Amino acid sequence: MKNIITIQHTQSIHHTNGMVGSWTDWDLSELGVEQANKIGEKLAKQLKGKQYVMYASDLLRAKHTGEIVAEYLGITPIIRQELRERNLGRCCGKSVQWLRENLEMQERTIDDRLFSDAESRRDEWNRLKPLFDEIMASEAENIIIVSHGDLLSVFNAMFLGLPVESLNEFELFGMAGGVSFMFENNEGKRFVKRMGDLSYIS
Repeated sequence: MKNIITIQHTQSIHHTNGMVGSWTDWDLSELGVEQANKIGEKLAKQLKGKQYVMYASDLLRAKHTGEIVAEYLGITPIIRQELRERNLGRCCGKSVQWLRENLEMQERTIDDRLFSDAESRRDEWNRLKPLFDEIMASEAENIIIVSHGDLLSVFNAMFLGLPVESLNEFELFGMAGGVSFMFENNEGKRFVKRMGDLSYIS
């Protein structure tokens, strides 16, 4: 049995300055820090008496979100590079406008790369899959994952047992500060109870 909560990192500086996120290591904005504290406060009340294990991306905006929430829960995040956002290659450190003006390829399938040195969606899936299997096979029943929008959309499809090719057809994508609740019962059937709930940052 598994109870899984995913948290998409809260507002980052790159959400406000027109820069690309990806592997550029932006921190949270002041609002993002406030939002992370609100998530921590609400989850601490909701999860009182339950012990959770937290995994977080090593990129600062997700790591910082995780650290703030973890403090309310009295736990320490396990930092994993596999939970990073998708690597968009040479546009990291550039503006979104630069990305649009210098795009090498339009992304139509999971095997397309925006830039020759970027990850495709399939690359991102393959990077996450070993950690996903590790988490699902672990003895921990209560798990929190703090990561990024694109990575969590891949995680959502993976959790539902969908093939990587499903990402060519649709996505389950959230917004900054969204909190999702998932459950796997003892028979291995998986449920999504709530997805991308933004009430935690209000």
